[in-house]
Amino acid sequence: MFVRTVGGRVAVVLVGLALVGCAPTEKDTAGGDPGGQGSWTSCAEVAPEMTTAGFMVTAKDAGALPPLDDGFSPVALVICGQETQQRPDGGQDRVLTERRTDEVDDLIASLRLPDEPFGAGPCTMELPGAPWLALIDADGRWTRPGMPLDRCGKLRPEVKEALAALPMTTVSTRVVAELVSAGAAAAGCSQQWKDMIAVETTTNPSPPRKALPEPFPAGRQIRLCVYELLKSAPGTGNFVHGTVLPPERRTAIGQALWGAGPVAACTEQASRFALLRSTSGEDPQTYVELDGCHRIMVVGGVRPSGRTVMAQGDAALAGLIDKR
Repeated sequence: MFVRTVGGRVAVVLVGLALVGCAPTEKDTAGGDPGGQGSWTSCAEVAPEMTTAGFMVTAKDAGALPPLDDGFSPVALVICGQETQQRPDGGQDRVLTERRTDEVDDLIASLRLPDEPFGAGPCTMELPGAPWLALIDADGRWTRPGMPLDRCGKLRPEVKEALAALPMTTVSTRVVAELVSAGAAAAGCSQQWKDMIAVETTTNPSPPRKALPEPFPAGRQIRLCVYELLKSAPGTGNFVHGTVLPPERRTAIGQALWGAGPVAACTEQASRFALLRSTSGEDPQTYVELDGCHRIMVVGGVRPSGRTVMAQGDAALAGLIDKR
């Protein structure tokens, strides 16, 4: 979930994974704490879970919270969300946003509605989300109210409409994760990429063993992106360096790839790999292990069309690719 301000209004965008037909958790009907949960400080302190990139609140969780107590009188609300923020250096961050408004009457009225009866019928295929929302009273005390759900286990449309109409002011933003580094942005490379040679050799232990065709289509610029495998996410490489190959370097790497022989049997795990492909993003994609077994793999754009072909590289080819 993230919240995006458009023209002074807040749009609550709810995303997630496919999930259908799950009844909402039974709501705690004991009522909220009319005294609130202490004095409001900030999203980072009160909602530390929101400092984890990608965290989202589901409608099921929001619907299970106690309903707003009649003894609690809100004068303001805060929404803690996440969004992607572009940096001046070209990189991107995931940021925690804290937004606030004192126009709460319409939302409060919608929050006091009951849940709709949960029933069978067509429902859209997404995990319904909800904002992390706190109501604040005149003494600065806060509480998280339960939100009424529709028959599909999503927020009632009256709640979504009231949320969308809120005039929100951004109080603060805080970086929780870097999504794209300045170096990756400048090189035109993704920050992370799957180790596709490892994927291919795991699912297909006996790939075709033959010499590679021409890996670089004529007339196209070739982008080189080098990745180092993450210990925290096995099978995923994190950007190290990249560039668009100048003609001389393109020729040298292309000749080395063209001369590669059949892939040798090897089970050593590489720690770095490179991706070479057209700057337009078209196939073929050429992967080269920069250590370990030094295997090469070309995917797509070869004959027969779309077929994966493996070949054997070496330390010399790795040196041509990995230099900066």
